[in-house]
Amino acid sequence: MRIAQLAPPFETVPPTRYGGTERVVASLTEELVRRGHEVTLFASGDSATSADLVPIVDRALWHNREFQNSAPFWSIALGQVLARSDEFDLIHNHLDFIGFPLARAVRCPMVTTLHGRLDLPELAPVYAEFQDAPLVSISDAQRLGLKQACVRPNWVATVYHGIDLEEFTFVPESGDYLAFLGRICSDKGLDTAIRIARSTGMPLRIAAREPLAIEGDSTTESDRAYYDEVIKPLLQGDGVEFIGQVGGADRDRFLGGAAALIFPIRWPEPFGLVMIEALACGTPVLALSAGSVPEVIEDGKTGFVCATEEALRETVARIGEIDRAVCRRTAEERFSAERMTDEYERVYDALIRIE
Repeated sequence: MRIAQLAPPFETVPPTRYGGTERVVASLTEELVRRGHEVTLFASGDSATSADLVPIVDRALWHNREFQNSAPFWSIALGQVLARSDEFDLIHNHLDFIGFPLARAVRCPMVTTLHGRLDLPELAPVYAEFQDAPLVSISDAQRLGLKQACVRPNWVATVYHGIDLEEFTFVPESGDYLAFLGRICSDKGLDTAIRIARSTGMPLRIAAREPLAIEGDSTTESDRAYYDEVIKPLLQGDGVEFIGQVGGADRDRFLGGAAALIFPIRWPEPFGLVMIEALACGTPVLALSAGSVPEVIEDGKTGFVCATEEALRETVARIGEIDRAVCRRTAEERFSAERMTDEYERVYDALIRIE
């Protein structure tokens, strides 16, 4: 098949450090190329890929402080794909609803994987307008936001994320610290992780980037306020170490060396890639039950899923009950790049046959 992969230009594909969507796009693209498909990747020009790379922008926007507004680059991305659409059997869109108008302008089928939350009120009208757009969810829980808004999208599959397992080393022996890896924002619950670590006496290592300071951007301004007002005071004292962003081999060592990943989210997480990265290292996950968590983590088998902070705190003493070999085996069976690509190939085949 001749396949176009349309990725966000925010981060490189794959990301150097933080970037869940871009990591998934990279794993899928590389596996499709390995299987003999002709793949064209529309992404930032500093991406690294075996596919034919078409640069949306020379340098990923997260790394280029010259640009404060990303909107113009969405137009560039859509225009580039549209100009070359006759070259493809299928377009795989990772820009969420921004790519929907493109599907009405091209002759080949286009499928969109939704990577974000769907429970925001402003999303219901756009999904109601584009009910003909074939959609892939990354968890069944992700779909609930639109279901509650009484919108009936054209769901064609749920495909759980997959990762290149060769990037993660299985560590059979438990480490001596809790790991937190992710964006610093209220939704991710870093303050909960710090309180649990301090109350149990378990050291906590935090791998994260300080929130960006982009004037006029409500999300980054909120994240910055949370960091300055809530997290900074909690970092004072012993037992909590802020190590900054990690990627590649450093991410592998960080997750593999932990006793458990703590994932105390308080939002409808669509998937949570870091959970399966931890499992690939054999590291169990301690998580609050929200969004996709119960679909990804098997309570008592690959970690513990709890309803409250108090209950999650109690599971720290039970980490030794989890077999790290089972965690790795689960990653191999459920969350490999090969399994993910198998499922996307079935989606592609079905849409092309319809056309």
